[in-house]
Amino acid sequence: MSQFETILYDVEDRIAVITFNRPDRMNAMSIKLCEEVSAAIEQADTDDDIKVVIITGAGGRAFSAGYDIKDDPDDKMELGKSGVVEGRWRLNHDLQYTYSPWRCSKPVIAMIDGYCLAGALEFAQMCDVRYASEESVFAVIETRFANGVATLAMPWILGARSRELIYTGDKISAEEALRIGLINRIFPKEELREQTMRIAKRMALIALPTLQWNKRAINHTYETMGFSAALQYGLEACVMMDATPSPESVRFGEMSRDEGLTAAIRWRDAQFAELDDPPRKP
Repeated sequence: MSQFETILYDVEDRIAVITFNRPDRMNAMSIKLCEEVSAAIEQADTDDDIKVVIITGAGGRAFSAGYDIKDDPDDKMELGKSGVVEGRWRLNHDLQYTYSPWRCSKPVIAMIDGYCLAGALEFAQMCDVRYASEESVFAVIETRFANGVATLAMPWILGARSRELIYTGDKISAEEALRIGLINRIFPKEELREQTMRIAKRMALIALPTLQWNKRAINHTYETMGFSAALQYGLEACVMMDATPSPESVRFGEMSRDEGLTAAIRWRDAQFAELDDPPRKP
């Protein structure tokens, strides 16, 4: 029996494959899933027989739709209600979770098929490499729900291009994500796993100390430029957003409480319906 409840853990040719396994919830990241993913990454990191880690989502519809807001409704839907201390605890929990692929001493690949939204996109950006199917869609969708970006890694990847995506919450296609540098490669949906494994196997032929020291050196470059301090400030900005009621957050919270989460999401989506473009392509 698997030691995990919300993920799958498999090993093939010195590659650990960790799969978000909540396809009925579009692999939404519950607290339980976050804890299990972090534990699985640590397990792979301490296993001398593993050289590369791949993280993906089950079901073919989504890598993940982001954090499961049903998992902690007070914190996620009624912004400010839980207080600054509790809000900071949850956001710090999210930040430490997204740090897990960054802190892994071995290369971590995000293999993305379908939707990669909100916290899931934050997590994917903390992986070393991102490969996606041609059907994948990306968005900093949390900003549309009056939430901040708990792990603000996007400026480090996209620079000024991150502003429009964060300010609008727009969805973009895999082609656009590749063009702006958010992902590394695109593959046809039916070839994504095969092609990702092919590259991972090439990585796994490299000596393990070489992989580890190269990753340390690259990460240290970012740390020297203030990466960790910037992410911590992003977290504090999120705390202040959650503690500061806005008309949008108050209305969303009221609808979630009185009419249900689905109704609240539909209400928020309707605000953008007439202005939204299809996921942008080059």
